[in-house]
Amino acid sequence: MTQTAISPERKSQLVLSWKSVALFSTIHALALLAPWFFSWSALGVMIFLHWLFGSIGICLGYHRLLTHRSFQVPQWLEYILATIGSLALQGGPIFWVAGHRIHHAYTEDEEKDPYSAKKGFWWSHMLWLLYPREEFFSYESYKKFAPDLDRDPYYRWLNKNFILLQVILGLILYGLGGWSFVIYGIFLRAVLLWHSTWLINSASHRDGYQNFPVEDNSRNLWWAAILTYGEGWHNNHHAHPRVAKAGQRWWEIDVTWWAIKALQMLGLAKKIVV
Repeated sequence: MTQTAISPERKSQLVLSWKSVALFSTIHALALLAPWFFSWSALGVMIFLHWLFGSIGICLGYHRLLTHRSFQVPQWLEYILATIGSLALQGGPIFWVAGHRIHHAYTEDEEKDPYSAKKGFWWSHMLWLLYPREEFFSYESYKKFAPDLDRDPYYRWLNKNFILLQVILGLILYGLGGWSFVIYGIFLRAVLLWHSTWLINSASHRDGYQNFPVEDNSRNLWWAAILTYGEGWHNNHHAHPRVAKAGQRWWEIDVTWWAIKALQMLGLAKKIVV
């Protein structure tokens, strides 16, 4: 696999979104202010929110619950998990779920897969966000791949207003600990969680080993699994997308699976696909 993001022919068909460039650049720049606002409590807030929004919100909520329906929870809890996922600043639930379902449906087709690893490491890591294609970023187009969520008024609202929740979170953090909590809890947390998640699209299709023979080159990558609370066991997941547990061998640690098991013990998670 080449390291170039996209071919010259393909690049000519894409349009760079300067709005996206400005947004991601600004948030990355603000995250770089972290050393000047350091406190142990701010670092603790960042670590906690990285886990809460990453493992519980994205991995458990957006991915294994909403996208693949690997288990069931009461509707009120599903709404809470989806709201936590929206606070990760990775898009609304309909956008995220639709994009990931498209990825699984067309992994072998680099034109239909939104973040195809066949286009190179940097394309699948983040360039797909800077060169947004209409079929993947237009609500009228992507909602067709998540009709179950699009029928729900709350998910439609959350899909449009997830940025508003980030503003509310920022005000709460400022009230609790000033700008240090905002820098660490919003900007540094968002950047670290972005790249952790993106590594599953990029590095986990390039490095690692395979437990199952698949044609999409998905691989199990131990350090990516640590950073993403179990999502780095990507070959296992692509071989069996609906299975709730990503780690299949005894040493493939899957922190998100532990959370699902905890919900099961509390009687809140049922019909778990194993």
